[in-house]
Amino acid sequence: MNILITGGTGFVGKHLTKSLTEKDHHVYILTRSKASHTDTERVSYIGYDDPIGQLPAMQACINLAGESLFGYWTKRKKEAILTSRIETTRQIIEIMKQLRSKPEVFISGSAVGFYGISEDMIFTESTSDPGSGFLAEVSAKWEETASVAENLGIRTVYTRFGVILGEEGAYPLMRLPVKLFVGGKIGNGEQWLSWVHIDDVVNLIQFCLFTREISGPVNVTAPHPKRNKDFTKMVAKAEKRPYWLPVPSSMLELMLGEMSQLVVKGQYVLPKKAQSHGYQFAYPRAEQALKNLH
Repeated sequence: MNILITGGTGFVGKHLTKSLTEKDHHVYILTRSKASHTDTERVSYIGYDDPIGQLPAMQACINLAGESLFGYWTKRKKEAILTSRIETTRQIIEIMKQLRSKPEVFISGSAVGFYGISEDMIFTESTSDPGSGFLAEVSAKWEETASVAENLGIRTVYTRFGVILGEEGAYPLMRLPVKLFVGGKIGNGEQWLSWVHIDDVVNLIQFCLFTREISGPVNVTAPHPKRNKDFTKMVAKAEKRPYWLPVPSSMLELMLGEMSQLVVKGQYVLPKKAQSHGYQFAYPRAEQALKNLH
């Protein structure tokens, strides 16, 4: 299968590309820095200048590109977070329109931020209305932009990622205070963390790729979310560090600004659609995932 990926050089993209090529698929990575990369037998780097002329027939497109959420959320940063996702999605849809044969499936990234923040609600894919707040707005607009692919007759999936545990991304930042012996719950510690191991992210994307009955939103989260206080305690145990120093929410809000909501607040999200279609998690519980990462 020929698969076009945006964001293929990022954290998730690198893991996904490795897995797909090991299964003998050919990955075409759309990038703005083509000259910085070297093609291999099963990976080709495609520039944004005349991508149609560089591509054979594509059976699938996967859209993972977007400005990192990490960093102080200035007005300019927030604009970059939103516009990078919208513009890249529009560009890949335009590419799909121009391809002589349309891809069979389009998988576009999204996030559990779609649901907004809550300490007591349980969210599944049946929750159709987005919550409030910046991340909910970004996720909703991202999915709305991607939905144009449905009008092209392409099966479209919106992968709503939770907090991904791996060697990059959020987890190194989450474990750092613990490693420095200042680990403890954040705020009251009651906020939910809907997490997922990077291996399950890669496997779930491919599950959606090859399961033709799946379309629409898919929660890419493990089936057992954890409260912040419990998750941090597990990290401390894995790092063989003490769990003792609570971090006031006000301190993080002062240091990180609006971005602090990524760790100060949360939501309880369940992967009902993936499970109902028979997906089996490699790491369904946080204890297993953390053991693998240490």
